Amino acid sequence: MKTVILAGGRGTRLAPYTSVLPKPLMPIGEKAILEILIERLSDAGIKEITLSVGYLAHLIRAVVDNGPTTHTSIRFEYVTEEKPLGTAAPLRLVDGLDDTFLVMNGDILTELDFTDLMAFHRDRGHALTIAAHVRTTPLDYGVLELDDADEVRGFREKPEITSIVSMGIYVMEPEVLELIPDDRAFDFPDLVHALLAAGRSVGAYRFSGYWRDLGRHEDYVAANEEWAARTPDGVPAPP
Repeated sequence: MKTVILAGGRGTRLAPYTSVLPKPLMPIGEKAILEILIERLSDAGIKEITLSVGYLAHLIRAVVDNGPTTHTSIRFEYVTEEKPLGTAAPLRLVDGLDDTFLVMNGDILTELDFTDLMAFHRDRGHALTIAAHVRTTPLDYGVLELDDADEVRGFREKPEITSIVSMGIYVMEPEVLELIPDDRAFDFPDLVHALLAAGRSVGAYRFSGYWRDLGRHEDYVAANEEWAARTPDGVPAPP
């Protein structure tokens, strides 16, 4: 299965670190995030990876092209975003997506079983399958419960909100490419809405194991702490 890694963003939420390094090359322990992700894909049997690059693309190419011998079984290709295209539109630049393919962000740390995700997608027959994770987000404020007359009927101090969120990992059928416009930026939420409007099947694959999106300072710091505390079999400590 061909895989596309989206690695072209500026990573503004991780500034100032990303003023000198693209976000996928931020270190986790002694390796870059992207190197760990490629190792996981290699373990899943992935042989073809296309990287969509833009910001500081030369650094990403240097790291990938000079990677360890474990990468020699993978054929790497690159497409370059000359201007920001969003999270879905870069797929227009990739040739050969004529069978089921995998797409993911380049700043993810996870123990997700890609093989199981692919099998789930094929078994359910979806046009698009989104890997999903339960995320609990604490609010920093007391939340008021009001009635229609603005009388206080309850008060919750710094409650937690639980949501099912996208992990930034997707399995797609080639048909989804038909819905990506070729004249403007286009994000994955836009693609999901377009698929639903067209009556196409969109599924969610629930994953309860380790996952970190490393786009924010607090998540990046936590991931390094979890990586340092990982178990002997290499699994990071749970968040």
